[in-house]
Amino acid sequence: MQVRLKEITKRFGNFTAVNTFSVTLEDGEMICLLGPSGCGKSTILNMLSGILPVSGGEIWFDDDNVTKLPPEERGIGLVFQNYALYPHMTVLENICFPLEIKKVPKAERLERAKRMAALVHVDQLLNRRPKELSGGQQQRVAIARALVKEPRLLLLDEPLSNLDARLRLEMREEIRRIQLETKVTAIFVTHDQEEAMSISDHIVLMKDGVMQQYDRPQALYDEPANQFVADFLGNPPINNIPGEIRDGTFVSDNGKASAKLSFLDGIGNGKKVNLAVRSESFQVAPDGAPDTLRCTVTGVSKMGKEEMASFTFGDTHFRAYIDLEEGLQEGQEVCLGFRSRGVFVFERESGVRLV
Repeated sequence: MQVRLKEITKRFGNFTAVNTFSVTLEDGEMICLLGPSGCGKSTILNMLSGILPVSGGEIWFDDDNVTKLPPEERGIGLVFQNYALYPHMTVLENICFPLEIKKVPKAERLERAKRMAALVHVDQLLNRRPKELSGGQQQRVAIARALVKEPRLLLLDEPLSNLDARLRLEMREEIRRIQLETKVTAIFVTHDQEEAMSISDHIVLMKDGVMQQYDRPQALYDEPANQFVADFLGNPPINNIPGEIRDGTFVSDNGKASAKLSFLDGIGNGKKVNLAVRSESFQVAPDGAPDTLRCTVTGVSKMGKEEMASFTFGDTHFRAYIDLEEGLQEGQEVCLGFRSRGVFVFERESGVRLV
């Protein structure tokens, strides 16, 4: 099912949590709403579910305007952070419960529940109660309960937050497997960029209730629309080297270092910018080579076939992965060039991408 949000706004008094948000989410995809706490991603999920009414705009499921429909008429399945299983019911009873509410005949609901339990790999646990399950098992039951209704749309609100690191990895792979097998359109809320990058077909990256970029995961990393997107994605974080364009030359903020970089041609004189470079996008270049930064090595840590080296340019410290064969030493001066990907220039004040 295709989901279209048209200029959705949500206000709480004088506070605008989501501001004129528009996006089209394609049928059968896993889409992640990603962003820091308070950016509006869970608010969007709650408006999609019908739990929260919209303050403005429209929500469409295929050709159906569901903006004013109650949750039970939208054909959605919900999975929450805290699982929300009924403690007095068995696994089978928990999965069956939505069908019981809909008065599905007992034989049919048992058959559907058992089929769904097998899909999420809890079919050996049907007679247990939630307190007898691990966190991962409880999450599987919650997903089965949401899917047994055969929803048009599956909504998952930070479903892995309560799991330890190993279980998080296992369950995100399982959620992706289940989504691919059922082919249900799914929207997954998370603040974890690794989670979003690993399981999504597309990511909606948000800040302060506004969409910053909607794209495939690798495209967000390789072609960030603005400074926020570049900063949010990547581990280690992208390096930002502040400076100013003076007569076609990049000059560090303290004026102690400068470099002639041809890819800055065309940026206006006096423009304050951030030269933003991924740690894997530097390379050691011959002394005096064009389009390089003259830097000082301030530290080196060996990491298998590579090393993570620390540098300064002017007063700015940054880190880069460098081939171990370079044999860098603390205190050494080197020229660093740039690879073809992972190098950007952003206007300092607005965050607009210039290069």
